Amino acid sequence: MNPGKRRATVIGAGIIGVCSASYLQREGFEVEIVDPEPPGTMCSHGNAGGICPGSCIPIAGPGMLKKVPGWLTDPEGPLHIRLSYLPRLLPWLVRFLRAGRVEEVRRISAHMRALHRMTFDYYEPLLRDAGCPDLLEKRGQLFVYESANGPDGDSFSLGLRREAGVAVEVLSQSELRQLEPSLAPFFQSAVFLPEQGQCKNPGRLVATLAEAVQRNGGTVRRTRVHGVRTEGGKAVALATDQGEVPVDRLVVAAGAWSGTLARKLGSPVPLETERGYHAMVMGSFTGLRVQTMWAERKFVAAPMEEGIRFAGTVEFAGLAAPPDMRRADVLLRLGRRMLPALGQDEPIVRWMGHRPSLPDSLPVIGPSPRFGNVWFAFGHGHTGLIGGSVTGRLVADLIAGTSCVVDPAPYRIDRF
Repeated sequence: MNPGKRRATVIGAGIIGVCSASYLQREGFEVEIVDPEPPGTMCSHGNAGGICPGSCIPIAGPGMLKKVPGWLTDPEGPLHIRLSYLPRLLPWLVRFLRAGRVEEVRRISAHMRALHRMTFDYYEPLLRDAGCPDLLEKRGQLFVYESANGPDGDSFSLGLRREAGVAVEVLSQSELRQLEPSLAPFFQSAVFLPEQGQCKNPGRLVATLAEAVQRNGGTVRRTRVHGVRTEGGKAVALATDQGEVPVDRLVVAAGAWSGTLARKLGSPVPLETERGYHAMVMGSFTGLRVQTMWAERKFVAAPMEEGIRFAGTVEFAGLAAPPDMRRADVLLRLGRRMLPALGQDEPIVRWMGHRPSLPDSLPVIGPSPRFGNVWFAFGHGHTGLIGGSVTGRLVADLIAGTSCVVDPAPYRIDRF
């Protein structure tokens, strides 16, 4: 690195880290991304690809506690908790359920909307300059229900969307068939959000943005960070598998692994990994156009450039436990019911990734209270791809000292 130039080091090569590096570079910083894995190969690779400015519904909501026992006892349910992990999870769960109170949901929803509403605006220049504008498709988002009055059960969340200015269309069975004839006929109603979008290959998106960072003079260092050496109220070096790496300004954007680093930097947070699975039917194209969530089953069918991806559900088991690919097989079975024309002989790819989740469904974005040259950007949970572009812009604003695109106060690390 040039010692005379403003420098920024970003820990994490997922969508949050890469977007942060991209926007810091645009502010004139010399940037380095540090991660043991190649860009876009971890959680950012395996998600359902939604890039939705109207995403403003927290995971916790009123009445959720009543549904949890049924989900846990259903082998095809959307939630699984490994019993050995439950004692460690309980404090996080208590915070999570508190965040589901009506007044809290309204507050959180407003902050989610503020972070996500400009996602297209801040992705489009990055994708254009990286040469991959085709990866953002504005086809809408669909929620399908097994009963004719299914949307009535989600009236609270639909009301929040409408209050936030999100376009919402409730569809009858015949209207749904016209929009997506490939879906199984037992779906009787739907909600269509026409202004939403999707990335057809999230892993390629992150990798391509990282390549653009490197073409513009940035570097990607493949090594694992174990800690941060500090002196005089500042971070001065990373402790890595390759020895010490000096830092000037530091961004912690290591996804589900950020909690350990934040704690070592004096800012413990209730960060949990919501383990998500997907089953990818390679080379299968059923005609499904719009990313579609089966509302009762809480999972998504997403048309990707390589086939159909079924993604979603939540497993709590920590960072170290091995994947249970039976969870991916559940998604595949449900996906075959959802899309009857799905091929039977195509190759199946099963995957598990770690969503970095905080109990209030809001990420941490902002400065360290203890170290003047450290900033945090992690904890986006289910909305990392949605929030990536605006988070990157906000991180660059904070470090460069320019006017912030979004008020950072609701996302501060010491809010817990």
